[in-house]
Amino acid sequence: MDAVWVLVSAAVGIGFVHTLIGIDHTLPFVVLGKARGWSLRRTLWVTGLCGGGHVASSVLLGGAGIGLAIFATGLDLQEGHHWMEGRVGVFESIEAVRGDLAAWALVAFGLTYAGWSLARRRRQQRHVHEHAGGIVHSHDHPAAASHRHAPGETVGIAGLTAWSLFVIFVLGPCEPLIPILMVPAFQVGLWAVVPVTLAFAVTTIATMAAVVALAYRGLDFVRFPRLRAHVHTLSGLAIASSGLAIMLFAV
Repeated sequence: MDAVWVLVSAAVGIGFVHTLIGIDHTLPFVVLGKARGWSLRRTLWVTGLCGGGHVASSVLLGGAGIGLAIFATGLDLQEGHHWMEGRVGVFESIEAVRGDLAAWALVAFGLTYAGWSLARRRRQQRHVHEHAGGIVHSHDHPAAASHRHAPGETVGIAGLTAWSLFVIFVLGPCEPLIPILMVPAFQVGLWAVVPVTLAFAVTTIATMAAVVALAYRGLDFVRFPRLRAHVHTLSGLAIASSGLAIMLFAV
């Protein structure tokens, strides 16, 4: 039992640090929540949904590895441990590929969102009018006007951005979780996987929510009136930057 508590404590510590230093775990939710005018409650709901998918995908991969090891060795945990040690590189390669996909997906999502924002703002600012006699002219509208949404547009785009983030986070690996799953499974017992996994999952999602909530409320005190018209574009670029940070610094 002491070994399990040690593993649970390690899972809590690793989950906390891994989430805290991973800017991609929090920044996208903060900037999108503010840009789209989501309430803190809705922002945290999206954060929790994506965090759950992020952890669950790695749990499934790790669980599949444990299942294959046990099946291949006839339910012998000791032999399963040796079998798994020889194939850890395979799972690490899968996680590496998933990490690259998630990073590129964040970059693509952020740049697409920024591009959509620029195009939409330009379209809403400039209107063409035709008057009697065939006279046609165009004029620009103030930047504030570009912040209004057409009926139904807000709901559609907000839902799309939330589910796009969910898919990206499901693709994204939770690299520390794989070894955390393997150790209790083969050295303590399969039952120990449950508390260790729950400790890691709860810590990861709770840390994501706490950081997002603090940053969200912190931005309430920041005022940049001149940048308000560009908030969606800047949010997209910030999300793309978090994807680049994953690739450059492997956070």
